[in-house]
Amino acid sequence: MSAPREVADLAAAPRSRSMRRPIAIAAGALLVALAAQVAVPVPFSPVPMTLQPLAVLAVGGLLGPAAGMAALVTYLAMGLLGLPVYAGGSAGPLHLMGPTGGYLLAFPVAAGVAGAIAGRSGGVLRVLLACACGMVVIHAGGVAQLALLGGNPAAAFRVGFVPFLTGDLLKVGLAAAVILAARPMVRGAN
Repeated sequence: MSAPREVADLAAAPRSRSMRRPIAIAAGALLVALAAQVAVPVPFSPVPMTLQPLAVLAVGGLLGPAAGMAALVTYLAMGLLGLPVYAGGSAGPLHLMGPTGGYLLAFPVAAGVAGAIAGRSGGVLRVLLACACGMVVIHAGGVAQLALLGGNPAAAFRVGFVPFLTGDLLKVGLAAAVILAARPMVRGAN
């Protein structure tokens, strides 16, 4: 009598594993959306300070490159569809064309980079490097768009990178700590 139950358990296992990935992607998108709601205006900058970079790096490092990118593309799509997931509860396509658009558009790439470098079993230094590289991608996208919009790369660097340096170094360390601590709990999702 136990044979049919064992067969049913074996048949259910792939289904439950196949459901974990979409759930992890949705959870990653929601985590970034929640992190966006912690927004602090920065004097002399059109870009607020948020917890989004921390969440982007953690999502990429935990879910891996493909699922991390998928989570951030999902996040961007939610905002484009009008859900209030961008900084301070904002939404809409204008955010991708405005001063914060470069950062937003860099998020999927940053998550992919962080996930690819961190790998499934990278040690502390590798995970820190993964998070630092992901943060560089975020700032490269953000400063590039600010430079395009304002026509002044030096000013874009001054308002889009310099005020965020100290906080983002802290976020790199925190994201690495989150990845290293939570990795054993999420291994089955990626």
